[in-house]
Amino acid sequence: MASSDVQTVSSGADKAKLGLAVALVLGGFVAFYLLGGRGALAQWGALIVALAAGIAVFAVSESGKQLIAFGRDSWKEVKKVVWPARKEAMQMTAYVFVFVVVMAIFLWLTDKTLEWVFYDLILRWR
Repeated sequence: MASSDVQTVSSGADKAKLGLAVALVLGGFVAFYLLGGRGALAQWGALIVALAAGIAVFAVSESGKQLIAFGRDSWKEVKKVVWPARKEAMQMTAYVFVFVVVMAIFLWLTDKTLEWVFYDLILRWR
């Protein structure tokens, strides 16, 4: 049995940071609507400042650090991908389109055959 390095326990300070981040984001939305009479600049300014502060607080929390590390690792993996050449990509796209057309014709023929069998031969509705 393999052991896992996943840790689900977080400190009280980390939970407080996450709570503060959520409160800042929600406060930004509340401020946006409460500042409706003050003009668009005040509304958008309050929203953007609150969102930026919420993101900054989240980024310094343990969950934020793990998310940033995950993003970096994902970007490294994307760089390792060997993308197909244009010719190969076009060929594969053509194969998919041909398959879709063949499958559509097959399903249409199957539908019409079953319609003919049930409605014309068995039920004689036509």
